[in-house]
This record gives sequence, C-alpha cells and structure tokens, in this order.
Amino acid sequence: MAGAATTAQTAAADPADTAGDVAARIDHLYTQAERATEQFNAARENTQRLRREVEVLQDRAARGQERVNRLRDDLGTLAGAQYRGGGVDPTLALLLSPDPATYLDRAATLDRISSRGNARLGELRSAQRFLDQERSRATDRLGELERARTSLTVRKKAVQRKLMAAARLVNSLSPQERARLASRLEARASRSGRTVDIPDLGPLSLRAATAVAAARSAVGSPYVWGATGPGSFDCSGLMVWAYRQAGVGLPRTSQAQLNAGRHVPLSQARPGDLVLYRGDASHVAMYVGDGQVIHAPYPGARVRYDPVAMLPISAVTRPT
Repeated sequence: MAGAATTAQTAAADPADTAGDVAARIDHLYTQAERATEQFNAARENTQRLRREVEVLQDRAARGQERVNRLRDDLGTLAGAQYRGGGVDPTLALLLSPDPATYLDRAATLDRISSRGNARLGELRSAQRFLDQERSRATDRLGELERARTSLTVRKKAVQRKLMAAARLVNSLSPQERARLASRLEARASRSGRTVDIPDLGPLSLRAATAVAAARSAVGSPYVWGATGPGSFDCSGLMVWAYRQAGVGLPRTSQAQLNAGRHVPLSQARPGDLVLYRGDASHVAMYVGDGQVIHAPYPGARVRYDPVAMLPISAVTRPT
C-alpha cells in the first residue's frame, strides 16, 4: 500500500513537474529569441542605412553621367565649329585670304573657341574622375548591402528557430499542462525579486511625460519581434515608438539604447528612463514610477506593467 501511495503521489506530481520543466526551457528559448531579435534589428537597421547610401550614390552617379554627356556634346560642337571655321595653318590662311582684316577677326574668334574647348576639356576630365569615384563607392556599398542582407536573413532564421522550438514545446503539452505552463510563465515574468524605493524627484520633462503617456497607451498590445508599433512591438521597438511620439529619435536596438543618454543610478530613476536588463542589455523597459516598468515581455505576451527588478538590471539610461 505504501508503494502504491508513493507511486500515486509521483504520478500526481508529474504534470506540475512537466509544466515547470517546460516553462524553464521556454523561458530560456524566449531569452535567446529576444537576443536574436535585437541582433536582427541591428542587421535590419544597417541594411536600411546601406540601402539609403546606395540610392544616394547611384543618384549622384547618374547626375555625374549626365554632366559628362553634356560636356562631351559641348566639346563635339566646339570641335566641329573649329574645324569648319579654320582647319588650316593660320599663317597660310592669312597669306591666302583675300581680306586680311576679315581673317584676323575669324582667327580671334577661333582662338576664343579653342580656349573654351580647353576649359570644357578640363571640366570633362574632372567630371569623369568624379563619376568614376561615385561608381566605385556605389559598387563598394552594394557589396556591403548584399552582405548585410545575408546577415539579416541569418538573424531572421535564428529568431524563427527559437520561436518554433518554443511553439513545439507548447504544442506537446495537454490543455491542462498548457494552462499550468501559462500560469508559471506569468508568475516567473512578474516576480519582483526585491523592492526598490524610488523617491519623487520632481516634475518630468515634457518629452519624458509624452513618452510615458505613449508607453501607457500601448499596454495590451501584442509582442511581435521586429515591430515598432503602433499596433505591436518588441522590447526596443516599444521604446523607439514611445519616444518618437515625443519627437525624440532613439536607436533601434536595446544595446544601442544603453548609451542613448546619461546613465543614472536606479535609486534616481524617473518616469521615462530606460531600464536595460541582463549583462548584454538584450532587454529594455521604461520606468513609469512606483517601482514599475512598462515593457514588451516576449512572444505570445502583451505589453504590460512589471516590477522594475523583474530581471537583473545592467543600467538605467535617461534619453537626451
């Protein structure tokens, strides 16, 4: 009977243990996915920057080609006029001319045409050098862009692999286990760790107040990796969108947001400050007062409030 009781107790504990184990594995996968998402965001930002540079360089090269063509046409016109007006030795032409005065007038005109031709030739050479340089730079940037696109694809697949692995784990559970798993994930994400007493440090700047109001308005929006609003967000995308409403441009990734302003101690945090988490700053939230932050937690969750000490804090940044 004792053995049967022990077996029954073990069997009864298995679903909870299963949910706990899966919750830990999914939590780990979500953390990896978030890091991969920030790497994807950085690669996408680099790709967009390179694409803009390529467009500018190609436009400049096209305008340079137009100028080269125009100068070539001008030189062709001048050369034709010079040939038709006096393509013989000037001294012989003077001796043979029935009207030396007319010839001298024509010679002066040809000399001016020749000077103009030399000036145009100098311009053409300069324009051709500029065109060659712009084409070379555009070719270099196109190579960088192609490499950036490859990196972007790799980063995207890395995120998708992590999310698919998490989805497979969830799908392997029974409905009851999924319910227990959801409860465990919520409890884990919302644990406070420690209480932080943050005093009232006076009125907010208009920018910070606007950003906080924007973040509050996003509560309930779904987490979507790579998204910057207005209907869905990832963690750094929420910060970008919220501060954009205040007229402030933040870098796209949480790692870049780490240095997007002045670092302050957690004890001096004010609403609107960015709270960076983990040693690699792979997660970011916005402090909104009363020991709380607003953030986009992970795939499948929605933008919400959580305690500021929900994860190990690496820095608090006040955007400038």
